[in-house]
Parts: sequence; C-alpha cells; structure tokens
Amino acid sequence: MNILTLLIFIPVLFGIIIMLLPSSMRNSFKYITLGATLIQLGISIWMYLNFKTGTGFGGINHEGQFQFVQKLPWISLNLGSLGKMQIDYFVGIDGISITLLVMTSLVLVIATLACWEIKSNLKGFFLLFLLLDMAVIGVFCALDFFLFYMFYELMLLPLYFLIGMWGGARREYASIKFFLYTLFGSVFMLLVMVGLYLSVTDPATGNHTFNMVQMMNPANFNAGSVFSLAGHQTILGMPARTVGFVVLFIAFAIKVPVVPLHTWLPDAHVEAPTPVSIILAGILLKIGGYGIIRICIGIFPEVATAHAFWLGLLGVISILYGAFNALAQRDLKRMIAYSSVSHMGFVLLGIASQTAEGVSGAVMQMVSHGFLSTMLFFLVGVIYNRVHDRDIYHFRGLATLMPKYTAFVMIAFFASLGLPGFSAFVAEAFTLAGVFKSHTENGLLPYWMAICGTLGILFGAAYFLWTLQRMFFGKESLKGGAVWKIALTDLNLREKLTLAPLAIIALALGIMPSLVFDKINDSVLAFIQFLHTK
Repeated sequence: MNILTLLIFIPVLFGIIIMLLPSSMRNSFKYITLGATLIQLGISIWMYLNFKTGTGFGGINHEGQFQFVQKLPWISLNLGSLGKMQIDYFVGIDGISITLLVMTSLVLVIATLACWEIKSNLKGFFLLFLLLDMAVIGVFCALDFFLFYMFYELMLLPLYFLIGMWGGARREYASIKFFLYTLFGSVFMLLVMVGLYLSVTDPATGNHTFNMVQMMNPANFNAGSVFSLAGHQTILGMPARTVGFVVLFIAFAIKVPVVPLHTWLPDAHVEAPTPVSIILAGILLKIGGYGIIRICIGIFPEVATAHAFWLGLLGVISILYGAFNALAQRDLKRMIAYSSVSHMGFVLLGIASQTAEGVSGAVMQMVSHGFLSTMLFFLVGVIYNRVHDRDIYHFRGLATLMPKYTAFVMIAFFASLGLPGFSAFVAEAFTLAGVFKSHTENGLLPYWMAICGTLGILFGAAYFLWTLQRMFFGKESLKGGAVWKIALTDLNLREKLTLAPLAIIALALGIMPSLVFDKINDSVLAFIQFLHTK
C-alpha cells in the first residue's frame, strides 16, 4: 500500500475498532485514538526524513515535482460521443505539503491528549474525531480536484457535531454559523470545479480531467472553454477567470479566515471544546492558506498577479483588525482567537508579494502558527478545566499559584508576539522582506503594507504582555477565592508532556528555520518561477 494512502486511512481503521468495541470499554477509546495519531506522526516524520530535495522535480504544473505519488482509476463513466469521465484517486506531496503534514500530525496528537477533558458520549466523539483526522490529512495529499473537494467537505460534518454536541452554552449557534459560512464558500467552489473540468483536457488521454496538476498548465485549457486563457469568456459581465479566482478565494478565505469573512471564528473557538479549538486553529486555518497557494493562484496565476494589491490589502486589514480586537477582549480564548486572525493575515500578505521570501515566510507562518496556536488553546483549556472561567479580569497573581503553567504561558506568548529566537519571528521577518522585495522588483505591493504589518507585531506584543501582566503578576486575587485557589493546581505530568514538545519546536524552528525552508525551497522556487512565466 502507498505510504500516503496508509497515512490518510489509518484513522478509519482505528475508528472501526472503536465502533466494534462495547461502550463498557469507553475508557480505552482515547488511548486507541492516541495510538492512531502517534502512528500517523511516525509515518509523517519518516516521509519528512525521506523527502528528496534538489533539482530534478520539474515545475509546479508537472507531476514529477510531487513525491510518494499514487494514481489509481476511481470513478469511470462512458459519456458516448462526449468521451469518457475519469476521476482518479490521485495523491502526492511536494515540499509545502510535507511540512504541513508533519505539523498536522503533531497537532492531532496534541488534540488527542486534550480529549481527556471529554466525559460524555465518548464513542461518538472519538469516531467523529477520527473522521475529521482522515479528512484534514487527505486535503493536504489530494491532487485530484474531485478528491480534494470530497475531503474538504468531509471536514464540515464532524466539526459541526463536535462543536454542536460537546461545546459550550451557545454551541448550537456557533456550530450552525460555522457550517453555513463554510458551506457557502464550498457550494460555489463546486461550480468552479465543474467549469474547470469542462475547460481542461488531459493530453495523455484526450478526456476532460479533475487533475489539479493539469489544471495548472495553461496549455491544457481548451480554446473557447469557459476558463480558457485565450478566450474572453465572461460571467455576469466579468472575465470568467477572474470570477473563478474570486469564488475560490472566498471559499478558502473563509477558512483562513480573512476579514470580513472571519466572524464565525471567535464564536466557534469560544464554544468549542479544547481539542476542537486546537484543530480549528492549528489545522483548519492552514487549509485555507494552502488552498489559496495550491488552487487559487496555481490555476489562475495571472488573476492573482493583477489583483495582488487587493490580496495584500486584505492581509493588512486582517493583521490590524485582529490585533485591535484582541486588545479589547476579556475572554482569554476569544483574545487568542482574534490573535489568530491577525497572525494569519501575514500568510495572505506573504502570498500576495509573489516573492520567494514572502511565500516562504507565509508557509513558515502557517507551520509556526499551527504549533503556537495549539499550545495557546491547550493552555486556555488547562485553566478552564480547573475553574470553568476564562475571564482575564477574574485572575491575578497566577504565577505564585501555578509557576510551571506560567512558564509555558510566557514561552507561548513571547513566541507568538515574534520574539527573535522563536519561529514566528522568522516567519514575520521573511514575510515583511517579501513585501519590500515585491515593491522594488515588480511593484505589486507598496512599502506601507510592510509598515502596517510591523504595527500588527507591535499591537500583538501589547495584547500578549498586557494579558500576562493582568493574569499572572501582581498581588494574588481570584474571583473564586479559596475554592479557586484549591482548584488551580499546577500542571500534571500529561499536561507537561503535551506542552514541552510544542515549546521545543517553537524554539527549534526559530533557531533552525532550515528545518522548514530546506523542504519547501524547491516547491516555492518552482511556484515563483511559474508565476513569473505564466
């Protein structure tokens, strides 16, 4: 069996085991799920270590660039005179995919360790969790648009139920809002996907194809088709390719999330249980950024270049808007949710620069934020599980009560605000360098966008340090008094073992960013060359 297929479908095998076990063995379900995620982590690390770098892998629109490829006929339909519809099970990864796969696998392990707080309907929870696991891994591996769309949509169902059934007081509202927002983008993405299928012909078979790699090659578009480069097709009075790009961008921008399509995120985070918050922030947001790089810009590069300023502007607005909102929050979890909006704005800004530095910074930001947001939401879950309160003003002087917890919070906060030596600093520095280079080389983005990005870092330091000062230092004062003082015990062994790897990775990626850059370099350079020779 192909190693990627094994990686994708391991959760299904373990899910079947949980399904067959009686409810009397409910305490074993979390250990079975942990076993599945640890095996996935082991496989992804093996793939990372065996991933080849250097020349000889072709460009972004050549299948030779992808490794661990498996391509099998999946759905075949004879359409008579119209030819044959062929949908393949086509998976493979490049440098960008492998770094995000390793990050995703580790985040899933951490999310599983956070599942110890779940007490009700354990079989249903872990079955949905494993289904979600399969879907998010599949998204990063799929190279057939139909297969990608199936995994992409499959994420919605488990997340809807995980938030709606195990969430907080307003869980129904949050889950429905999340579902409707995401479905809105996905439905229109389906229309573009069908249009692309009818516009692209596989040169090897002469049939229409959902192959995303073939869609990235302008030579494969049929003359006169709706998304043809040569034609001047319009939809609602706008160029068809521009409409296609905008529709796909909105679908992925909802996931990132980009302001003003972000309003589902704070509600979903606040109401979701800790493991689901970890997956939302650590993985789901990265799927949006990955989709923009792989699909939006990969298939419609000339539209992305023509509208790079507007992409950069949306990134800047997200950075500043997220930071200002984070400053205004009392709920610790909502504050971190808005900080995610701000930090993911750097991803869009880096992508919009269309430079090697900017795109590398964007990918590094996705990887870095995946680990740091996981750490932050796990830390919020620790304190919430003890006293069921997250109001920043209800705590003071926690450093004396919980010194080990405070140490991890300080690492997470300082790493997230971009302190040199941590991963976020490298990501943000490269993103801003990409904006400056973009201005001087191709004039796509103005200098002031880099200045606004720097202000976002400054405001990030403000809300993190202000929260640290309010909650952890000063004279001890707790809303719950002596009851809270007894309940607020310091980190246990499971919590320390969960947080330690995240802290080490944040530091390791800051000191040795080559752990990411060496793997993504070939893919990023191929991507930039593709954009400049479209």
